[in-house]
Amino acid sequence: MTHDVAVVGAGVMGCSTALHLARGGMKVALLDRGAICREASGVNAGTLTMQMTRAALIPYALRAHEMWLRMPEWCDGGDVLATACPGLSVAFTDREAAMLEERATARRAAGAPIELVTPARAREIEPGLSDRIIAAGHCPVDGFTSAYLTGRAFRPALLRAGVDLSEGRAVRGIDRGTGGFTLDTAAGPLHARRVVLAGGVWLEEMAAWLGLRLPVKVLVNQLVVTERVAPVMRTVLGVASGLLSLKQYANGTVLIGGGWQGIGDRRRGGLAVRAENFQGNVRLAAFTIPALKQARVVRSWLGLEAETADALPAIGPIPGVPDAWIIGSVHSGYTSGPYFGKLLAQTVLGQPPDLPLFPIDRLLAPAAQAQEDA
Repeated sequence: MTHDVAVVGAGVMGCSTALHLARGGMKVALLDRGAICREASGVNAGTLTMQMTRAALIPYALRAHEMWLRMPEWCDGGDVLATACPGLSVAFTDREAAMLEERATARRAAGAPIELVTPARAREIEPGLSDRIIAAGHCPVDGFTSAYLTGRAFRPALLRAGVDLSEGRAVRGIDRGTGGFTLDTAAGPLHARRVVLAGGVWLEEMAAWLGLRLPVKVLVNQLVVTERVAPVMRTVLGVASGLLSLKQYANGTVLIGGGWQGIGDRRRGGLAVRAENFQGNVRLAAFTIPALKQARVVRSWLGLEAETADALPAIGPIPGVPDAWIIGSVHSGYTSGPYFGKLLAQTVLGQPPDLPLFPIDRLLAPAAQAQEDA
């Protein structure tokens, strides 16, 4: 059997791409070496924030924010418990205040409704906030999901759309022939007329299958969750330095993130929490929301995040390889993930995408370096 398209990587971007391709009339195979959305897409902080999104991606993030909130409508009832709430980014130092102003200006110009507010106004929005802040940015369009539900939300919709979902089926390489592509998988070859690489931190290795050198940086982010506590916050909260993200779920637990790095790599995954970074992360959280000083930590875990050289997405056709596309590897990619997948699906289906893609020509290493690395 030959599929119209094979999507390699079943994270949020791969799932969205596959779903929209199937609904567009294509016979789609979706493959992942593990379970659906159980790598980065299922272990991140689930933040849907404009204030942590680069200005160039604000138009995409705004559309994706709406998709997350309306997910049960377009994903056959799939639900990640998306919650809309205000967002605050705060500053404790003059340097952070300057960063806030610069970033708010750029993101506001891109369409995000961010305004700078006084510390007093920030504490009206978030009463539990520290009295040590000197400035804050406020965005009414913010929110979060329960990221671990992402795969559970996508799976029924994918199956009902006719997607051939293969979990636990690692792809080891791709051969290009006259009739399309043959994927070398752990369960035997799979044939497809087109291929989409959606492997996140593994896109560097996947691109090499097709002769390209696409450098991808890997972040090993630590996350922490507390026990259930009485309500201590009602916003998505960050610090201008980028070292903190906070939100409290309906069950009372508080998720603490901010990109503090753990021990691990692309090949082995997340290996261990880095103790000094764990301490720094929770101390900053308790400094920002003082009531958290009384909360006990339940557990900490690690999630891999991919990032290109310019922190913008790799989304578009693969140069020199007709009928091959790539998607992924963008900082804070979960926020915009479902919309990016929709855009790429439009392109593969021969439709003009609603917003421009991010072709990877700008990111590729010279051919000579690719040959040396091979």
